[in-house]
Amino acid sequence: MEEAIAFLNKIAETEGHPLTPACLAYLRKTIKTKAVKKDEHLLIEGQVCENLYFIMTGLLKCYYILHGKQVCDWFFGEMETVVAVDSFYDQIPTKDFIQALEDCLLFYMTFDELNYLYRNFVEFNAVRAVLTYKYFRIWHRQARNIRRLTSEERYRLLMDTQPDLINRVPVQDMASYLDMSREHLSRMRSRIN
Repeated sequence: MEEAIAFLNKIAETEGHPLTPACLAYLRKTIKTKAVKKDEHLLIEGQVCENLYFIMTGLLKCYYILHGKQVCDWFFGEMETVVAVDSFYDQIPTKDFIQALEDCLLFYMTFDELNYLYRNFVEFNAVRAVLTYKYFRIWHRQARNIRRLTSEERYRLLMDTQPDLINRVPVQDMASYLDMSREHLSRMRSRIN
């Protein structure tokens, strides 16, 4: 748990708003631990995403079903946070699935606990701003790259920016994320590598 708290405090300190002793005490009281085994779902379609998770170890994917097929739209690894965005922030049933690609150790807090932090510890809003901007930029970049880059350019960009994913993510999931067929990705990988 101290790793998760240090991670959050480092974000706040970087923004010039270190977490106060009272905020740190609240985090120690509320953050819980969850182990998730490989292939286990953290969330399935129809559930409400009630928790914000901090990933200490492991890798998860977020996907949805379109025309009977999985469409991967996000991978979350160590020192990242994960939620089903619409479900968590609106507290409505999700259309997403979150599944472990590896054994994971997660720390988490509930929606109500997070909102308590925002209301009662103004310095924690620096953490919210940093994480919101981070994931918005990543989402925007991915959406733009799908439309503007060729499949090979998307793969090469992934190799340059997130090389650890190449060996950690199954080919089918990677192909879905890059918006190409598994066969196309396999041919391209053998030609490039």
